[in-house]
Amino acid sequence: MMGAMTTLGDRLRERDADRFVGRRAQLALFDRVLADEPPAHVILVHGPAGVGKSTLLRELARRGRGAGFVPIPIDGRELGPVPGEIEAAFEPAFAVARPLVLFDTWERVSAAGTHLRDRVLPALPGDAVVVIAGRQPPEPEWLSGGWEAVAAEVALEPMAAAEAAELVRAHGVCDEATIRDIVAWAEGSPLGLSLAADAARADPGWTASDFAERPEVVGTLVRRLARTELDAGNLDVIAVASIARSTTRGMLRDVLPDVDPDDAMAWLRSLSFAERVGQGLTLHDLVRRALRADLRAREPDRERELRRRIADHLYARAAAGNPWLLVDLAELVENPALRWGFGAEGSVDVRVDDVRDGDLEEIEPALRARAAVDVDRGLFEYTKRFFERAPERVIVARDRADAVVGYCIAVTPDNAPAVAEDDPLIGGWLEYARARFTDGDAILWRDSIDLTSGPEGAAGSPVLAILNTAALLRSGLASPRWMMLPIDPRNEPAVAFSRGVGARHVPELDVDLGGKVQQCHILDNQDGGAIGALWRVVLAEIGLPVRPHELPAPPFDAEDVRHALRSMHRPDELAASPLAWGATPPERAASVRRVIEDAVAGAFGRTTDEALLRRIVQRAYLDGDISHEALADELYISRATYFRRLRQASNRIAAWVLGHRVD
Repeated sequence: MMGAMTTLGDRLRERDADRFVGRRAQLALFDRVLADEPPAHVILVHGPAGVGKSTLLRELARRGRGAGFVPIPIDGRELGPVPGEIEAAFEPAFAVARPLVLFDTWERVSAAGTHLRDRVLPALPGDAVVVIAGRQPPEPEWLSGGWEAVAAEVALEPMAAAEAAELVRAHGVCDEATIRDIVAWAEGSPLGLSLAADAARADPGWTASDFAERPEVVGTLVRRLARTELDAGNLDVIAVASIARSTTRGMLRDVLPDVDPDDAMAWLRSLSFAERVGQGLTLHDLVRRALRADLRAREPDRERELRRRIADHLYARAAAGNPWLLVDLAELVENPALRWGFGAEGSVDVRVDDVRDGDLEEIEPALRARAAVDVDRGLFEYTKRFFERAPERVIVARDRADAVVGYCIAVTPDNAPAVAEDDPLIGGWLEYARARFTDGDAILWRDSIDLTSGPEGAAGSPVLAILNTAALLRSGLASPRWMMLPIDPRNEPAVAFSRGVGARHVPELDVDLGGKVQQCHILDNQDGGAIGALWRVVLAEIGLPVRPHELPAPPFDAEDVRHALRSMHRPDELAASPLAWGATPPERAASVRRVIEDAVAGAFGRTTDEALLRRIVQRAYLDGDISHEALADELYISRATYFRRLRQASNRIAAWVLGHRVD
């Protein structure tokens, strides 16, 4: 009888397991944790970059699976800057009896520590085990206030000489003199040991003495590895991975048309310094920076051309309806004035969250401390209305201690709550937007406040970038064309941001706050909306011309999704949809129905406002047994409000479908 087929993934996992050596003390503790009476349920692993945290987590997953646990990996780099991301990442842990949560790269979201301790971890099943790995030692709060009874700290130190030699041998190096040379050079860094071993195996004449100048583990070593082990095609692959935040098969297909994307991804996965992030792969931070710096120094023209192709790919995929790729596009922007106001991938000190009870009590004195006019002039009463009556339009930034460090209020003409209509700051802006931007493709910022700085702003603060990115992603607009920005002329970083993106000051929309003027700057992102504007910024920085005709066309777009939504009761239209698959018209029509039904189930949140959007689209298109006018009456809303919300819900469905079907 033929045995089960072995896949490439199986071989990679076997190779990874075979190469794991050492860490006996840490594994002994973990084996006790997996026992019936564990000494701890939360393990806090920490150590410097390259010390082997991710490798240890993979070994823990293997051991946990063997002990009857269900490993649930979470990577801090995958969590977007929007409220609810951590809760969503932990959801699978609530569906199994013995979850083993393995949270890697915690330093990217470590500002959420208080939130995790207060709200997420206490609700996990009693047999759950959580391992959190990051670069910094745990905050004192992890080992106090009762947590000391269930948490244990594990510091990963550089490997001892004997374990280091064992690791080098596991990578296929047999010559003892070379092993001693590598162990002495790497000083216990598992990443350095692995890279040096791979370099020595590829080039038997290589010795660590080649690096007499002794850079700090990685830089020159990685460049040597690339030149001795890789052919020209793989050099291009590693160059793309050094530029892009995350490398996917689709990116390699578009950026390197002469390279087989499947072979290239398999090769990237085999590298000891490549890690999985979502649907793609990323290089270890140290390696990525070293490779990119080397590429720029040696082949600046090639680096610019690859960056342009990566930008083209990300633009095409984001424009097709995957707004999360805005973060990847922003990674390519080098202008610090633009990165100040948009595109933050994350922060070790700040995270975004929903509104909570008590937030206003923190914000009001903080505004007074920064001499904010809106408190003294009574405008804070209007701000409070958003927090109390329309919290879904508010995003809060919190620090490591869960204190509020900023907040953002943003609306669109379609989702603006009733409290926005007579608001002294944006009530007039809404009227202006609805009169001129009749398709509703606009986002209006009422406030974007960094409480860690004064009115003059702080160029190095990550607060506004992470807030504004979250507001854009949460707006329901895949790539808004128009942005109405509140600019304080005293705030130099804000003025520089507006100038950098090409916004236009519209004086007639300025609001006089009695001693302070809040200016209204309007940005026309033109074709492609915000995504297109960001793409053009990247190309301008590179110094290359914009080439929209070269962009790969997506297989379907948002209008195709909206047309399918309107055609839910017309099988012939569904069967002809670009979203359809299947051999027969009934199969094709059924496939589109499943896509739309999944979108309706997954595209909306749990607030009252979100529930209304889901009900509107369900009744109007999926049920299809009522006219639009009768449905507006049934919901007790005006016809204008109904059609505005219907358009908003339809756009949300389109964005959800495209975001889940791209790449």
